[in-house]
Amino acid sequence: MSAVTQRSPTSIIEPMPTHRRTPLLLLWFSLASLCQVATGNNEFISPESIDGTTIVDAEGLIDTVTQIPELILIDSRIIADHKEGFIEGSVNLPDTETDCSSLASTVPGLASPVLFYCNGIKCGRSTRAAIIAIDCGYSNIYWFRNGMEEWQEQEYPLVQ
Repeated sequence: MSAVTQRSPTSIIEPMPTHRRTPLLLLWFSLASLCQVATGNNEFISPESIDGTTIVDAEGLIDTVTQIPELILIDSRIIADHKEGFIEGSVNLPDTETDCSSLASTVPGLASPVLFYCNGIKCGRSTRAAIIAIDCGYSNIYWFRNGMEEWQEQEYPLVQ
C-alpha cells in the first residue's frame, strides 16, 4: 500500500512562483491565439487584472502622473501606432522589444514606478509588457488596461 501525501487546503491556493508562472502565461497567450485562429475570431480581450499591477483608468493615469512625477509611461504599441498619437511623456517600447534589458535601459530601477498602456482591452501588448516587467523583477507597475481607446473617448490630448 502506498502512502498518500496530504496537502493542507491553504497549500492548494498558495501563489505560484514567478519562474513557473511565466511559461504558463506564455502558453495561455499561445493557446488564446490558436483559439482565435481556429474560431475565426481575431479578438483578444485583456484579462480583468494582472497580479503585481495596479490598474488605472484615464483619470487615474492623470492623477498618478500628478502624484508620482517620476512615473515612466511606456507605450507598448507598435511604432506605427505610436506615430499616430501617444500620451504626452510616454516612451515607445513595443511589447515585441520588451525584455529585461530594454526595460533596464528605460526604467531606472526595479522599484521605479512604471505604467504600461496600448490600444485598449482588445490589445494584448501592454498585458504582455507588464507580465515581462513583473518577471524581470519590477515591483511598482501600473497598467492602463483600457489604453488609448478610453483616452480618446475622454478626449484627452495626444502628442503626434
